[in-house]
Amino acid sequence: MITAFVLIQTAADRLTEAAQEIADIDGVTEVYSCAGDVDLIAVIRASEHERIAEIVPGAINKVDGVVDTDTHIAFRSYSKQDSEAAFSIGLES
Repeated sequence: MITAFVLIQTAADRLTEAAQEIADIDGVTEVYSCAGDVDLIAVIRASEHERIAEIVPGAINKVDGVVDTDTHIAFRSYSKQDSEAAFSIGLES
C-alpha cells in the first residue's frame, strides 16, 4: 500500500466546500484543515502509483477552489525498537 500526502492550497472562500468534496473522492482516506503555508492536507492510500496519479490531477485538482497541490509519497520508517522487537520473535531473516 502506498501512502501519499497532498498539500493543497485553496481559495479562501471555498475552503470548507473544497475539503468536503476532496474527502468524498474515492481513495482519499483523510482530509485535514491546517494553518500555515497550505490550507488542507489530504491522505491517499493506493495500491499503485498510477492510482495516485489519477486521484490528484484527475480529481483533487479539478475541485472548485483548489489553487495548487503538492504531492509527497511517504515510505514508512520503523524505529530501532520496532526492528529489535521483530528480530526477537524471529520475523527478520
